[in-house]
Amino acid sequence: MNSFVEGAVTPLLSFWRRALMLAGILFLTACSHNSSLPPFTASGYAGDQGAVRLWRKDSDNETHVLAAFSPWHRGETSLSEYRWQGETLSQIELNIYGKQPEHIRVRFDDHGELSFMQREVNGQKQQISSDQIALYQYRANQIRQTSDALRQGRVILRQGRWHANGSVTTCEGQTIKPELDSLMVSHIERRQNHSSAEVSVAWLEGPEGAQLLLVANEDFCTWQPTEKSF
Repeated sequence: MNSFVEGAVTPLLSFWRRALMLAGILFLTACSHNSSLPPFTASGYAGDQGAVRLWRKDSDNETHVLAAFSPWHRGETSLSEYRWQGETLSQIELNIYGKQPEHIRVRFDDHGELSFMQREVNGQKQQISSDQIALYQYRANQIRQTSDALRQGRVILRQGRWHANGSVTTCEGQTIKPELDSLMVSHIERRQNHSSAEVSVAWLEGPEGAQLLLVANEDFCTWQPTEKSF
C-alpha cells in the first residue's frame, strides 16, 4: 500500500458501511446489558477487503483505540491509533507498512482544532491537505462508533497458536478449544499443512457464537497489546 488514502482508507470505506449496520444491531442488543464494561477490551470485524482487529482502553476520561487492518489478498497490515479526551478526538497516528512505509501523526487541541500534523513517506516529510485530515477524522469517528457498539455487544477478539488437536494457546497463556464450525477448522488445517510452524489464529466470540477472523504464519502474540502496555 503506497499511501493511506489508496491503500487503507478506500477499502475500509465499504467495510465501515457494513460495520455500522452491524454496530446498530449490536447497540440495540446491548441495551439489555446493565453490567459495567471492563476498561480494556479487544474486538474486531471481517469486512469485504480484510479483517479489522480493535483494542481499546478507557481510563481517566480518555479513550485509546488501536485498529489493525489486514487485507485478505495483498498488502501489509496497517496500524492506526486514536485517542479521545471525553468525546473530543485528540490524536491520530497511522502506520502503513510495505515498500514505501508511511507514518502520519495528527493532534487536535481541547476545542478540536488542528494543533500538529506530520507525514513521512519512506522517510521523507510531506504535506497533509485539509481534505486528508478531514478523511482521517471521518475514519476515526467511524472507528469510535463501531468500537462502542462491538464493546457493548460483547464481541470479543481472541488470538493464539493453533495446535494439531484443535486447541489454541492464547496470547494470554490459556489453552482452549474454540467453538468453530467444521468449515473454519478445515480452513485452518489447510493453512497449517503449508506451514512448518504452528499457525496463528484470530477469532471472534459473541452472543451469536464464534467466527474465524484470521489465519497467518506470523505470531500475533509478539505485538498484541496488553492492558498494562496499552
